[in-house]
Amino acid sequence: MPPLAERMRPKTLDEYIGQKHLVGEGAVLRRMIDSGNVSSFILWGPPGVGKTTLARIVSSTLNRQFFTLSAVTSGVKEVREVIEKARSTAFFNTQTPILFIDEIHRFSKSQQDSLLGAVEQGVVTLIGATTENPSFEVITPLLSRSQVYVLKPLDKDDLDELINRVLTQDEVLKNRNIKVEETTALMRFSGGDARKLLNTIELVVNSSDGDVVINDEIVTSCLQQNPMAYDKDGEMHYDIISAFIKSVRGSDPDAAVYWLARMVEGGEDPKFIARRLVILASEDIGLANPNAMLLANTCFDIVSKIGWPECRITLAETTIYLASSPKSNSAYCAINDAIQLVKQTGNLPVPLHLRNAPTKLMKQLGYGADYKYAHDYPGHFVEQQFLPDEIQGTSIWKPQENQSENKLLERLKMLWKGRF
Repeated sequence: MPPLAERMRPKTLDEYIGQKHLVGEGAVLRRMIDSGNVSSFILWGPPGVGKTTLARIVSSTLNRQFFTLSAVTSGVKEVREVIEKARSTAFFNTQTPILFIDEIHRFSKSQQDSLLGAVEQGVVTLIGATTENPSFEVITPLLSRSQVYVLKPLDKDDLDELINRVLTQDEVLKNRNIKVEETTALMRFSGGDARKLLNTIELVVNSSDGDVVINDEIVTSCLQQNPMAYDKDGEMHYDIISAFIKSVRGSDPDAAVYWLARMVEGGEDPKFIARRLVILASEDIGLANPNAMLLANTCFDIVSKIGWPECRITLAETTIYLASSPKSNSAYCAINDAIQLVKQTGNLPVPLHLRNAPTKLMKQLGYGADYKYAHDYPGHFVEQQFLPDEIQGTSIWKPQENQSENKLLERLKMLWKGRF
C-alpha cells in the first residue's frame, strides 16, 4: 500500500490544494495551462507545498511525455541521456516533452549548462523545482529562459481542507473511525507542508488500534517517539547538524563522519554542510591550525562546482581533517570581546599619528605626524601606540595553548617587551 501522501496526491488542478495565486481561476499559471502553450518555468517554494505534484498535473493535463530527474542522484550523463530520449521521441506536430528536475538548485554549473541547449532549441520544456532562491542557484542563461513562480506554505484553511479530504476520501482512512479533537499540534509540526501533515496523520493512525483520536497530546507523543518523522527541514535537521558541529568541535572524527552520513542520506543541501565547515574552521579551530580554514573554503568551492553524489567525498575529507585538528576559539573570543569593548567605550578618536593626511590642512592639524613606518626599522617592527588613548594597554586577543599560537605568542613577546 503506498504511503498516505502518495495516495492523496492530486491528479488535476481541481483537486490541487493551495497556490490559488498561481492556479486559481484566472491566475497566471492556470491561464498558461488552459491555453495549452506552456513555456519553461521554475517552481520556487518550501518543501511539501506541491511543486512536484503541480509539474505532474501540467504534464497530464497537456498530455505531454514526462521525464524526471533528481539533482541529488543525476549527473551530466543522465541529463544528456534524457535529452536524447526526448529528441528521439520528437515527431512532426508532436508536443514538446516536459523535463522535470527536482531540487534543480543542487545541479552544478556544468549540469545546468548541459540543459541549456535543449531548452533553447525547444527539445524539452523545463520545469524545475527548488527550495532555494533561483537567482543565486540557477545559472543566468537558464534563468533568463524560464519564468519563476513562487509557491507559498499552505495556510490553515488549506490544511483544514486537506485534513477533511483525507478523512473522507482516502480509501483506507475513510473506513476508520477517526475523531479530530484538536489540530494545533498538527498545524505547528507541519509548518505549511502538506507532506508533513499527511505523514503525521498516518503516523498517528498507524499507532492506534481501533478508533483513532487526533489531538495535540497524541500528535506530540507520536512524533517524539518517532524522530524520523521529522524530515531534513524539520526539528531533526537542527538536531543532526548540532550533533555534527559538536562532534567536530569535540575532536571525534568517527562521530562527525557518522552525522555527515546521516545528512548525506537525508538529502541535505551539501552547500549547507560546507558552510558549516567553513564556520567551524574559523570558530573552533582558528589559529591553532590556519590551514583548516583554507581547506574548508576549498571544500565549499568544490561542493558548489560538483554537487552530489561526488562531493560527499570532499565533505568527508574536510570533516575528518577538521575533527582531527587541534582546536582554538581565541579569534572567536577576541572579536566578541572587541565588539563588547566598542559598545562600552563608543566611538573613541583615532590617535592623530594613525590618521591619514591627504590634504595640506590635515597635515597642519597633525594628522599622520610622528607615525613610524614599520618597514623602515629592523625586523620590520617598531614599538608605538595603535589603540585609542582611553583603552591603551587593553588586552583583547588571548592566545590559547597550542603549538601554532605558542609560536605566535613567542614572536609577540619578543617584539613587545613585557606586554604579552
